[in-house]
Amino acid sequence: MPYRKATIRPYQEEDESLLFTLARGVFGAMGDWDDRRTLTALETDTVFVAELEGGPAGFVALEPREDAVRIAHLLVSPVHEGEGVGRQLLDYAEGYAISTGAIRLQVVVEDDNRRARDFYCSRGFVASSGEIFELLLPQR
Repeated sequence: MPYRKATIRPYQEEDESLLFTLARGVFGAMGDWDDRRTLTALETDTVFVAELEGGPAGFVALEPREDAVRIAHLLVSPVHEGEGVGRQLLDYAEGYAISTGAIRLQVVVEDDNRRARDFYCSRGFVASSGEIFELLLPQR
């Protein structure tokens, strides 16, 4: 699939049901899926939504951590995989983290999620401790 430019915008309350359903559809069958954790991220984290053709193509949920911003969720709709949505959301998350003065952008990636590990490593993230990968950010 070709790269497609997504519109990325801040989360709105009316997005919750649709994004939760999207997340559950992608991750719900996994053993560590937790409805409450996802709802809490949507309700309390800083969330940005990627849209293509007027509908959600994915989202990223970010939480502040001392001198870092951590990606709590980065999800791309299966319909839009391979179109560059994940890269655009990650770039947006990086820009947001830099704007807050964070030193690092972090993400937790499970040991068995080779695809996600490869994605983050290809974007400059390095293993930090355990399942945490991080990207050192330029300082303003």
